[in-house]
Amino acid sequence: MSGRDFVVHAARLRASTGTRWDVVRSGAIADLAVADTAVPEGAVSTATVTLESVVGGVSVVGVVDAPWAGTCRRCLTPTAGTVHVAVRELYTVGGDGEETYPLDDDDVNLEPLVRDAVLLELPVTCLCRPDCKGLCPSCGADLNQGPCGCTPPPDPRWAALDVLRGDGGTED
Repeated sequence: MSGRDFVVHAARLRASTGTRWDVVRSGAIADLAVADTAVPEGAVSTATVTLESVVGGVSVVGVVDAPWAGTCRRCLTPTAGTVHVAVRELYTVGGDGEETYPLDDDDVNLEPLVRDAVLLELPVTCLCRPDCKGLCPSCGADLNQGPCGCTPPPDPRWAALDVLRGDGGTED
């Protein structure tokens, strides 16, 4: 990818306030990761937006899509999904990237917007499915495949009551 995949030359757009352009820009952005979840290296992120010339800059409204991959936090199997996030931002001359994005030489660079939107929307922890049962803490078997057959250890909070069984605390 060229590094300019997300740049829109907006000089003609800015010539008249209220002018709108529908724009789609796609490309790979490196180092999009949060905790154990990341956009795979080389994967394409897409911004489908409407640019509108406003007094003092350019308004950008639309959606950002990006694939992600991670590891299930319960059973440790690979899992994946897609981030789909709505965006609404303003580009201005002298924009600092905090309040508004910078508008440089009438160029709207959507890459920082896409990066921020994806990073904020990536799941910090992910599940392979909502009802994932995880791994057995004793033997490590995947409980999604079925029960493992381990007997759970006795709960130490109830150990004082074991003497009431009359067998000195041993189970039959």
